[in-house]
Amino acid sequence: MRYAFSTLGLPGAPLARSAGLAAEHGYDGLELRAHPEEPLHPGSSVGERTAGLREVTGAGVRVLGVAGYARVAAPGEDGPLLAELRDLVRLAADLEAPYVRVFPGGGELHPGRADANAVRRLREAAPYAEHLGVRILLETHDSHRTAGATARVLDEVAHPAVGALWDVLHTWLGGEEPAESGRRLGAHLGYLQVKDVASAGELTPLGLGSGVLPLAEAVAAAPREGWLCWEYERRWYPDAAELTGLLARGREHLERLVERHGRQAE
Repeated sequence: MRYAFSTLGLPGAPLARSAGLAAEHGYDGLELRAHPEEPLHPGSSVGERTAGLREVTGAGVRVLGVAGYARVAAPGEDGPLLAELRDLVRLAADLEAPYVRVFPGGGELHPGRADANAVRRLREAAPYAEHLGVRILLETHDSHRTAGATARVLDEVAHPAVGALWDVLHTWLGGEEPAESGRRLGAHLGYLQVKDVASAGELTPLGLGSGVLPLAEAVAAAPREGWLCWEYERRWYPDAAELTGLLARGREHLERLVERHGRQAE
């Protein structure tokens, strides 16, 4: 198993600092938040991308994924959304990242209409992503927070360049057991995104293992060969503890969960 964390936990930090912290604490990669306020985003120049990739790989880690904000199930015209997807895929390819994260964003649309939007757009974007060696991952989030809802879309898309990002918080909030989430996502799964919170009503991020999320069960339901990515959402909760002081313990906690799963599987 390989480990990464999201730069969402280090808002505004230079990329070299994020990469250095990852290497120092035994993480293999970074999930880069692709927003204009961050060091790298779809508007970044070729030179900025080249320099950013050098900073990450120079620290001995890699870019796991580009966390974009495209909402593939949202109402509206397809053209701008497809252009946004292409820009995110191009950024990921330039950073040698295997994945791009997108949201559903179906809002108040009827589920059938939201599904149709997502299926149509993901099918359209898939060949370009496949050509560049990138996989677009639909996160279990907002209008499609359970694995069941996400898999409903992905089963229809049925393309290897499109898969799922399993956010364990949202499937839990959706009332779905981890074993069911893992079963429904199956081969669609790109990687598992972990985090921890105190309760469904208190979502301020905590150190891994300090809250109520079923992390052990989620790790047990994920493939043994893959990525676990810690998304510590300090960008949205500035009063949360600094991620830097939690990284070592978080990595150790994930290792213990993986080792426990390995023993149980033997």
